[in-house]
Amino acid sequence: MQHFHKSLMLASSLAIVLALGACDRYGAEDRTGQVTEQSRDAAARADAAAKKAGEETKAMGAAAVDKVDDAAITTKVNAELAADTDLSAIRIDVDTKDGVVTLTGPAPSASARDRATEIAKNVKGVTSVNNQLTVKAG
Repeated sequence: MQHFHKSLMLASSLAIVLALGACDRYGAEDRTGQVTEQSRDAAARADAAAKKAGEETKAMGAAAVDKVDDAAITTKVNAELAADTDLSAIRIDVDTKDGVVTLTGPAPSASARDRATEIAKNVKGVTSVNNQLTVKAG
């Protein structure tokens, strides 16, 4: 009988150990599922952040290109004005913003003023010219 009790005790203990092991196994699977879901969420957030950073970088790059283009336009307009015999002797300020060239300063004549507009319009990248040159009286 004692042997029977020992066997029963051993079988009960074994059943409890197996049951606890099964509980832990299912618990681990649940945690693994949770971890997987959390990993997917983190990966999605990381992808969204990377996409946003990429878009912001692209926008900043486009803005930098616009600035470079405006600077190149200003340089080219200045060079073309300096090559003109009537306009080279005077100080014309050239400013460019988003392809719009603004000319300020004096012009020796109305025809020179108009020529300055045409020179600026013919530079690649110029979308319009705001000619604020004033004709000197004289």
